[in-house]
Amino acid sequence: MNFTDLNLIEPIAKAIQEQGYTNPTPIQERSIPEILEGRDFLGCAQTGTGKTAAFSIPILQNLSKNKISNNHIKALILTPTRELAIQIEENINAYGKYLPLKQLVIFGGVKQGNQEAALRKGVDILVATPGRLLDFIAQGIISLKNLEIFVLDEADRMLDMGFVHDVKRIIKLLPQKRQTLFFSATMPGEIQKLANSILNNPVKVEVTPVSSTADTIKQSVYFVERENKLNLLSHILKNDISDSVLVFSRTKHGADKIARKLQKDNISAEAIHGNKSQNARQNALNNFKSGKTRILVATDIAARGIDIDELKFVINFELSDVSETYVHRIGRTGRAGAEGTSISFVDGLDLLNLKNTEKLIGKKIPVIKNHPFHTDDLVVQKRDSNNKPVSAGAEKQGSKQPSRGPKNRNNKKPGTPSASTGFKKPKNKNFTRKK
Repeated sequence: MNFTDLNLIEPIAKAIQEQGYTNPTPIQERSIPEILEGRDFLGCAQTGTGKTAAFSIPILQNLSKNKISNNHIKALILTPTRELAIQIEENINAYGKYLPLKQLVIFGGVKQGNQEAALRKGVDILVATPGRLLDFIAQGIISLKNLEIFVLDEADRMLDMGFVHDVKRIIKLLPQKRQTLFFSATMPGEIQKLANSILNNPVKVEVTPVSSTADTIKQSVYFVERENKLNLLSHILKNDISDSVLVFSRTKHGADKIARKLQKDNISAEAIHGNKSQNARQNALNNFKSGKTRILVATDIAARGIDIDELKFVINFELSDVSETYVHRIGRTGRAGAEGTSISFVDGLDLLNLKNTEKLIGKKIPVIKNHPFHTDDLVVQKRDSNNKPVSAGAEKQGSKQPSRGPKNRNNKKPGTPSASTGFKKPKNKNFTRKK
């Protein structure tokens, strides 16, 4: 199928042709005609499937048919992160460049003055994060009473980030008569329940389940002791990879530490995470996209929704405890049929996560041994409540010599092992990677 087969109006067809689009992706092919008909829509699609265009293009076309009012918000797109909100607004601006519709993105972390001024001039399509939207509603700056189309994007991510209650508050403020488009990469119970409560006889489309990884992505694992990870990363970036690389870290502190190490080794790098200001985050992204910065180190806030053209390499400095996150992370490369490479560093803290990830994707990830920091002697470890490794020896010692101080909140003596404070080396051979 070609985009010309989707009965798009000439201004939109011209704009997407300029973007280099020729053939719609499966989610676009199956959603655009249904959304154009005004149907509610439930799309289960992971990152990189083209779902932003899948809902943006028909929204633009449907709104362009109506009498345009610059005083009322006609379409609301709710998304969990500022980066994703900015990207969606940029795409809408590109697809609708020849239409007289106004779009705006609002998000927290910046002063509201410019956003407020733009809203007062009139907006047709609003892209927003939950917190800033609720702030503006509470201040009387935004009214949703004339809304015609509501899009909830990355619904499962909303749940992961603790925004589901804000989303429910916003839904209560929407007109009963509206078109609702609901997108989520996964459908856990609470998200399925939310979808059922707000959708009216929706068209349901599932494209590329989250458990699958693109065949165009070459995946590999490097076994390495925790203390050698930074040196291994520098070694690879100096000797094996000359392209831009997106590196994922579990924590904000870890992202900053990795970026500092690379800078010390004369490798241009910046970190992006939730503690950075909005301007700093956007500048880092722009520098990475333009090639000014070679390495972008990110926490999982960047795992979805950041479009980086022709990104060839993703490195997981650590694996996430949530196996699905692996799919989202490496999905930053190998997009639109292009080839990509993902490398995952695995130490004792990552072994269980590796096992769970391989179970999810249904295949073993090859281990690369020809690097100077390879080890066959990793033994699984668990983290304590502060994300620090807990050694079996420390736990054993603690259990033999419990503290004589007062009991803690759980009525256990401070030396008593528990799920959050200790972990004994298991006897199960599946927990080791010794050769």
